[in-house]
Amino acid sequence: MTLTPTYNILMYSHDTYGLGHIRRSIAIASHLSAKEVNILILTGSPLAGRFALPDQVDFVRIPGMIKKTNDEYQSLSIRIDPNQALNIRKNIIFATTTAFKPDLFIVDKEPLGLKREVLPTLEWLRKSLPETKTILGLRDVLDDSPVVCKDWSEKNVYAYLEELYDEIWIYGNREIYDPIVEYKIPSSLKPKICFTGYIPRKHWPQTVRNKIRKRYRILEEDVFILVTTGGGGDGCELLDHYLSMHDFFPTSLPFKSLMITGPFMPKSSREKIKKRAKRYGIKSQPFHPRMEQLIGAADLVISMGGYNTLCEILSQQTPALIIPRETPRKEQLIRATKLTEQGLIDFLPWSNVSAQLLRDKIMTILTRSHEYKEKMAGFKLSGLDTMRERMEHFRDCS
Repeated sequence: MTLTPTYNILMYSHDTYGLGHIRRSIAIASHLSAKEVNILILTGSPLAGRFALPDQVDFVRIPGMIKKTNDEYQSLSIRIDPNQALNIRKNIIFATTTAFKPDLFIVDKEPLGLKREVLPTLEWLRKSLPETKTILGLRDVLDDSPVVCKDWSEKNVYAYLEELYDEIWIYGNREIYDPIVEYKIPSSLKPKICFTGYIPRKHWPQTVRNKIRKRYRILEEDVFILVTTGGGGDGCELLDHYLSMHDFFPTSLPFKSLMITGPFMPKSSREKIKKRAKRYGIKSQPFHPRMEQLIGAADLVISMGGYNTLCEILSQQTPALIIPRETPRKEQLIRATKLTEQGLIDFLPWSNVSAQLLRDKIMTILTRSHEYKEKMAGFKLSGLDTMRERMEHFRDCS
């Protein structure tokens, strides 16, 4: 029996802490998957197995690492020397690549991988499998311009982009934020750059919305606010602000709430949040595998504004208030500012948050809900379609 030739896609997602990278990788893999396409995701996420994967998509788990400082990492689960953990990761990445022999290799965010762990694999592909297309996928905003330029210069990233990558996919719209200008990308690299547009998520029908609201005992006439912190490792203060608003207005807030604390929030913090929330009838849980369904069921989402959460918000066309983290990176603040300028969302600077201002912002957005929905309905999220077009182009040329 002769097997039909398959097109192999390998995706690398370093996943140090949080859910953003694995969620983006799964969204891309779900759209690129097909009967004759195999997709393998290399990931350090300890939660990779809790997400539903489509047929012919699988993952290889590499040991998780978490960031202590900008340059220091430690093992997430096993108690071994960080360098030993990195060597294990590097060897798994290399062995998987040489065995899988991908036709397309997509590296998420880190051009050389965590602590340069993908560099040997990229160099091997160039030498031994030159027909393999290598792609660097970047979210719309990485950080403040001087920070990225300094980092890339010190790590010689610009030269590696020239030598080791066929294309650079930017998951955003150039007219909203232009990394070519902001990150001083040389003119020689511009032909490699493809702005894909933002990455959409599945838009769920009204029946799913009704089912979610029923599950959480939210009536159709109720105003439902979803508060989410993504992975939750740095989300405790956002939830504290939201609960402090309820402390200040204990009887006059006309909405029901659900808080997703995030699986990486320390257990002690989650328990404190849960206890405080219970006073006001607010439900909280650490994780939900289908956040886009919750977002679609909500009347308003409050979030710090990570890339994936905002893509889910735009896909479900749910009004949102973003309270962006401003340290250790300016990424969320820059994104929130740019999308607010487009009239797609609203945001509240972290330093300005108070119980009164938070309540006023929420009520203002709810009264203008239709305006945000109209703006989002007219905003095209082309990311997945563009990536599929590029993949088909590569296959046609092979």
